Amino acid sequence: MKEKNEQWLITAPYYKEWAFKQQIEAGDRVLNVDGIQIEDIPSIKYDSVIRAANELTILKPDGKRMDIQINHEDIPQQFYSVLIVPASYFFLTLIISFYLYYKQRNNTLLSLLILFILTVSLAYVSIGASSKLNSIGIIVNSGSMLLCLVILIHFLRNYFLFLDLHWQLFNNIKLFYTIPLAAVFLSIFSIIFPFKKFVFSNAVLWLFFLLLIMILSTLMICYLKYKTQQLKLLLISIIIPFLPFLFLYALPEILFHRYFLSADICSIFLMLIPFSFIFTQLTERIFDMEYFITRLRYYVSFSFAFTLWLLLGLYWFADLSISKMAEIFFFTFFSLTVLFYAKEKIDYRMRKVLFSTKGDYIHRLYKTVDRIGRVIKIEDLLQKFVQEASLHLEIDCVYAITYDYKNHQFTAANKSPAYLHHHFNEGIIERLQLGDIKRFDKYYLAFIHQDLDYKRILVIDHYNSIHLKDEELLWLELLLLYLNNFIENTKMVEELLEQLKHVKEADKNQLPWLNKLLWFRFEEEKYQLAQELHDTNLQEQLHIAREVNALIHDKNTMEIQSKLAKIHDHMIASLQDLRLYCENLKPPLLDTLGLNAALEKLIQKIHKRADFVLIYTVDRLYLEDERLNLMIYRLFQELLNNALKHSYANSVEIHLQEMANGFEIIYSDDGVGCDMEAFRQSDSMGIKGMQERVQAFNGQFYIESAIDEGMSIRITVNEGSDILDHTVHSRWSSHFIKGY
Repeated sequence: MKEKNEQWLITAPYYKEWAFKQQIEAGDRVLNVDGIQIEDIPSIKYDSVIRAANELTILKPDGKRMDIQINHEDIPQQFYSVLIVPASYFFLTLIISFYLYYKQRNNTLLSLLILFILTVSLAYVSIGASSKLNSIGIIVNSGSMLLCLVILIHFLRNYFLFLDLHWQLFNNIKLFYTIPLAAVFLSIFSIIFPFKKFVFSNAVLWLFFLLLIMILSTLMICYLKYKTQQLKLLLISIIIPFLPFLFLYALPEILFHRYFLSADICSIFLMLIPFSFIFTQLTERIFDMEYFITRLRYYVSFSFAFTLWLLLGLYWFADLSISKMAEIFFFTFFSLTVLFYAKEKIDYRMRKVLFSTKGDYIHRLYKTVDRIGRVIKIEDLLQKFVQEASLHLEIDCVYAITYDYKNHQFTAANKSPAYLHHHFNEGIIERLQLGDIKRFDKYYLAFIHQDLDYKRILVIDHYNSIHLKDEELLWLELLLLYLNNFIENTKMVEELLEQLKHVKEADKNQLPWLNKLLWFRFEEEKYQLAQELHDTNLQEQLHIAREVNALIHDKNTMEIQSKLAKIHDHMIASLQDLRLYCENLKPPLLDTLGLNAALEKLIQKIHKRADFVLIYTVDRLYLEDERLNLMIYRLFQELLNNALKHSYANSVEIHLQEMANGFEIIYSDDGVGCDMEAFRQSDSMGIKGMQERVQAFNGQFYIESAIDEGMSIRITVNEGSDILDHTVHSRWSSHFIKGY
């Protein structure tokens, strides 16, 4: 309105369509507002606007007097902008706040973030009441409008400390909280002294303007200085929604007393703040919107293409109006977008397929392991792993260090020793165990591999500006476990290649350590089989024998008794065979009474079955390696069994003799013998087994035989010999049975 000749005339209505229906026009004179004469309203002289009314009395230029009852349902624009939209915004921010709170509890940064978005929503909700000059609305709006910025400053200060960035403003945050308190007092004064309302309102706007410029400039300077993704996201998701209110309302109102857009319209942009947090995943990095934005763009493209194809089909086959087609388009488009998101969640729950902006984590892990697994040297393996970790984590400062236990030195391919000694110490390195990934002030340390001489550690420099996500830490942990196994296998391959090199130089076709490993594994299997037979079959047959024995003494069943007696004898014989089988697999006296007692019992059994004269001597041996006792017993067992089955001898001699550093077994018979050349080309498993047992301990195996001239075998083993004596072996290689 404007005052002319002490009369208040209407210049322009807010809602022109409503004013036209009520026959209100520019130039009409306002007499009363809610029964109060216009000149008696205190604020009208300083703020020539009627902001709220239930009843108006208007005098037309032609003298017609009109009493207008205002029904707010007739002004839907006001109903939506003042009530529906602010209320929806508030409840939306409330839901998001609960979601963020339960997402990550006991987090100071998150608590400040929740308070910020709730205070923003409170400021937006109170705009409608403040615009109608409601006293409580004015106080709440002025206070919350500045309080949200102070909370944002508080959040930014803590977040900068969290990122270990330099905070540009002073650290005494308590002083900032006096600003919204001052705004509350200014709003109270504007109510008490309406003639100063303009001054107080502008003072609040100036404070808002200065705080927002302070925040914006701080973020801009820090972003240009540090170039961190977190600050970029803060600028986009928090600061930008304030810019329309700042440049389209607050600043023009302060400078020119005329705004481009009203406060309630500019405040609509504040709704971008909670919507941005819908697409924000709160992790250790606080902000990670890139994944959600990327997936949204991906799903929107698919949804739009399919929806457009569907509408073309409907247009071709169905006669639908444009409005109906538009409704179908939006419904289908949003439904498909939601469906894609739901499918992604179901895929992760049911099939463990996890997508990121870099793709499927499982697929990337598989590809990384495949690329690393192609390397065959440990140095190349570490270098390839560092490259893959740097590429995936998008961090340049990634390197592997090696700590030498003997020299107490740190080494790394791309770092100087002085740098390594300055940053790391032995205590930190010693505390790391398999699977550990520890975060320190400026770097992550992760365990790679450890052996007797070296410990290898992965170092990731983050300078307190990068925090690895849970998915990245899990990816790195799994990859470290694979790498540890790769290094172990690579070391075994290198040792095997070295062994093969020595074998090639010695012109040998057997590996003693491999023979020893296979032989002991074979003995373990035989021992386990013997134990199983003893605990199962033997016990069952003993039980059956007892039952049959009980039936034999039943006097009333004479015919059955004779049959059962035969079964009983058969079972006893079977039990004897089974017992002998078990004893052959597991010598019963070897572990209890020793080697000599076991050999004596074995020779006694051979005596009972043999047709030849057996001459033997067994020296008492004092061997430190108890595994040699089992090997000697098996050699005796195999030699005597061969004599029983194949020699057809009249006399057999076998002697176990003590040597200075080991023992010697000498065997001879006067049997049929064999042709040595034909014997070498045959597949004699008995001779082959003895030869492998002897070679497992780097022993020497001699054999001499001729047709009808018997056979002689000489075995010598030096205890503790772990290295092939190529000179000695070469002396008797002409007598050695190769390939058995």
